[in-house]
Formats: sequence, C-alpha cells, structure tokens
Amino acid sequence: MISMANDAPKMKGKRARDKGTGRLRKKRSDTKVKSVEKKYGRLLGKDGLQLGTLLKRLHKKSLKKLLK
Repeated sequence: MISMANDAPKMKGKRARDKGTGRLRKKRSDTKVKSVEKKYGRLLGKDGLQLGTLLKRLHKKSLKKLLK
C-alpha cells in the first residue's frame, strides 16, 4: 500500500512512499518519456517510448540514474 508523507522542509509537498519501507515510490515504467522530459526539463530524445523501455535500452535501473 502507498501512503503520502511530508518531505523535508526544502522539498515541495507530499510524495508517494511505500508503506512497508517508507522509501519513495519508483516512477511507473509505463510513463511516456515525453512526460518525463517535460517534468524534469531534460531532453532524452525518445518521445514515443515508455520510460521502462528506455531504461532497458540504456541499461539503467532507475529514472534517477538516467537523469545523472
């Protein structure tokens, strides 16, 4: 189950966390890359793909590692 929790003072609003561990929830793999580009202001160049597909092709484990 997912719960919403307040983050540190400098972070905006509430973010989804896993109830069991309290860790931040991972971004859904079926999110369109175009949406990720818009949200994070980064051009990834693969608008038609889903995030999960792009991560597999680039051998990345998470969105955070992709954006680094």
